[in-house]
Amino acid sequence: MERIGFLSFGHWGPGQGSRTRTAGDALLQAIDLSVAAEELGLDGAFFRVHHFARQQASPFPLLSAIAARTTRIEIGTGVIDMRYENPLYMAEEAAAADLISGGRLQLGISRGSPEPARQGAAAFGYVPGPGETDADMARRHTDLFRKAITGAGVAEADPRYAGGATGLLPVQPQSPGLAERIWWGAGTRKTAVWAAELGMNLMSSTLLTEDTGVPFHELQAEQIQLFRDAWAAAGHEYTPRVSVSRSVLPIVDEEDSRFFAGAALRDGRDQVGIIDGLTARFGKSYAGAPDVLAEQLAADTAVQAADTLLLTIPNQLGVDFNAKLLGTISRHIAPSLGWNPGS
Repeated sequence: MERIGFLSFGHWGPGQGSRTRTAGDALLQAIDLSVAAEELGLDGAFFRVHHFARQQASPFPLLSAIAARTTRIEIGTGVIDMRYENPLYMAEEAAAADLISGGRLQLGISRGSPEPARQGAAAFGYVPGPGETDADMARRHTDLFRKAITGAGVAEADPRYAGGATGLLPVQPQSPGLAERIWWGAGTRKTAVWAAELGMNLMSSTLLTEDTGVPFHELQAEQIQLFRDAWAAAGHEYTPRVSVSRSVLPIVDEEDSRFFAGAALRDGRDQVGIIDGLTARFGKSYAGAPDVLAEQLAADTAVQAADTLLLTIPNQLGVDFNAKLLGTISRHIAPSLGWNPGS
């Protein structure tokens, strides 16, 4: 395992025990936790993007603020729903955040998952074209966004106001290298192959919207291998990265036990259900003593196949608790996976 980071869903609300009662709490604590994670030697601070919910929604101001407070840690998303995005404005925002960070942006994007709002993207002004599905629209937005961040011309120049320039103008600013740091959040083996063919890194979460009857980690490991095979066949000039997400909840004291003992007592098996009309397999959570979790994660074939592990965190428990949790993992679990802090 080369890199380990955290993934926050950015929940906030007035629930019992919540330490992120407002959106401001969630945003400011995300910055502070990113600073703490860098001090612990972790490699990444990633944030889920959701709309019409009490969660993080507009990632670039947050990522830029984290970039200004840190020097080494990667900053990213896991993932942005491309149905909702203006590709050219997003290209400007992403380049600006990447420049502020000194090239540390790792941007996870996808075709989106079910959201609280019915036709939420339409409320943002985006609807599929004739014959398009929502997924088609997301991929169309993705294609234009990826062209824009490479400096391709996207708008015809007006010589009167463009210093006599003609032809197509690119968006500005540009951040060299950003195009190689775009990840696709793939929910199936097929979409992982598609991402590889297009030259995007692979981001795979704790669920896949397909099920073959094998344990989740084995299905995900198969997805990773198919991605790498397709990448090699495509002949891209750089080495891809692959991340997987896991819920890892070490129990070392009474506070941890109060929150996670129930999870530790469950049978630890995958779950199979229906999401967005598709059969999906959900990976298990890892909860228990650090030495037990180290053994279990060492036997997780997808964790072993990936180069980056994103730890989903209970962000509503606050900065101090999550810094303690990440510190326990970095000291007592991650080394058994071959990880070295700040490497």
